[in-house]
Amino acid sequence: MATSIPALAVGVDPASLPPFTAIRILNEWTVEPFLLTMLVVSAALYLWGVQRLRANGVHWKTSRTVSFLLGGVGTIAFVTMSGIGAYDETLFSVHMVQHMVLSMVSPIFLALGAPVTLALRALPSAGRSRLNAVLHSHIARFFCHPLVGFLLFVGTPFLLYLTEWYPLSLRYIWLHEFLHVHFLLIGCVFFWPLVGVDPVPGRVSHPMRMLILVATMPLHAVLGLTIMQSRDLIAGSWYGVVHPVWSNPMSEQQIAGGLLWASGDLVGLLMVVTAMYQWMRASEREAAREDRRLDRLDASNRRGEARRLDSRGPKSAAGPAE
Repeated sequence: MATSIPALAVGVDPASLPPFTAIRILNEWTVEPFLLTMLVVSAALYLWGVQRLRANGVHWKTSRTVSFLLGGVGTIAFVTMSGIGAYDETLFSVHMVQHMVLSMVSPIFLALGAPVTLALRALPSAGRSRLNAVLHSHIARFFCHPLVGFLLFVGTPFLLYLTEWYPLSLRYIWLHEFLHVHFLLIGCVFFWPLVGVDPVPGRVSHPMRMLILVATMPLHAVLGLTIMQSRDLIAGSWYGVVHPVWSNPMSEQQIAGGLLWASGDLVGLLMVVTAMYQWMRASEREAAREDRRLDRLDASNRRGEARRLDSRGPKSAAGPAE
């Protein structure tokens, strides 16, 4: 029956793949032209913006460039076109790794790369005006609202794995590719206002950011445990057909649930630490601004006192004559 299944986005019959090993991640690359083009264009535009700033004598942090290109664009390419992408329809655990990277790792690095800030600084005035119009649009404010981002980020995995959405995504190329884009977008919508540095809508106070991040951690654990303990094979109509002799679909499901549980908590904890660090840095900057304000106020008072003494004249300053 496996041979009757149409080729999917990876261009192979999943059941024909050799046993999955670490080395397969590196030697099972499949180039997807449209995705590769989008990633190359994104990287080129980012580098163009950095070069434009440098040509104008404006400094741009190297850490931001590395974060965007390697941590963001690089991880997207790796999990979609390497062996992870080749095995994501065959092994549920590999799919889960891809899911977690696209929704929780790549968006964070993209956010830390500050591409919106870069665009606002590098674009000409007309481009900045159009970008600002997009950022202040009703659509942007809606999707960047913390509650909307939270519901999309937390609710999508439940809808995906507890409904027929996931089995359908394994059978239809367009839905399979849409799922990748969806993972990435909901991760960006959720994480950019919370840990990013760009002036996007939906930014809330640091205590609220901590609360939102902490609230996501147990929900991933709940879904992970549900998948691990389920006696029904998720997407059984697919995995029951394509799984090769060297894999056990039920064991794969348990591993996938454990990965969702563990990685969700790990990434969530790292984001809480990152948000706490950003909160501390923001408090330090606020304290420094307050110190400078008080210093300016003190200097202004001293100048005012000096002018008041000068206006009294020498005799007034020396006191009454005897």
